[in-house]
Amino acid sequence: MKVALWCRNHLPVLIVPIVLVLDQASKFAVKLNMRIGEDIRIFDWFHIHFLENNGMAFGMSFGENAGKLILSLIRLALIVFLCWYIRKVNTAYKAKEVKASLVVCLSLILAGAIGNMIDCAFYGLIFSESYFSLATLFPEGGGYAPLLFGRVVDMLYFPLIRGKEVLFFRPVFNLADSAVTVGFFLFVLTQRSLWWPASRKSS
Repeated sequence: MKVALWCRNHLPVLIVPIVLVLDQASKFAVKLNMRIGEDIRIFDWFHIHFLENNGMAFGMSFGENAGKLILSLIRLALIVFLCWYIRKVNTAYKAKEVKASLVVCLSLILAGAIGNMIDCAFYGLIFSESYFSLATLFPEGGGYAPLLFGRVVDMLYFPLIRGKEVLFFRPVFNLADSAVTVGFFLFVLTQRSLWWPASRKSS
């Protein structure tokens, strides 16, 4: 009973580490065992396809080095804000002032943001390049990029519909991207009262 109560009152402490462990474990496995562009077919509709990007979700990019630095700083600011806000929301949740769904949504978004931030901040320092050979961890002479200039590892690829010229759902992404996306859509679905006033519901 005490364990269940503790879990109920500490949802972010449970959700964020679980997502981070799964995200980083999958990225380490791909980074150390695949070269960029390598593809492993699991099913026709699901592949492990190794790509790296400069930090935006689903393989998008924003500028060169300056854009990369701006994205890293924005992500850091977002993480700090979410940590502060989730602490307030979790306090309200313990007092039964908000629903658990809000805590879960924000925790998923935070976990995803931290997961990709780890890549950007540290992967350039601890990994070698993956273009022509398998990457090594803590290579002699240092990694492939300085602090905050690492690249995000993507690997989840779902070519759901194939045609001669059409490939539905082309983006390659990772578990951190998935956590942010799921968290956002859960927020939209479960927190409708924030933007859908009661007066419009009753009309």
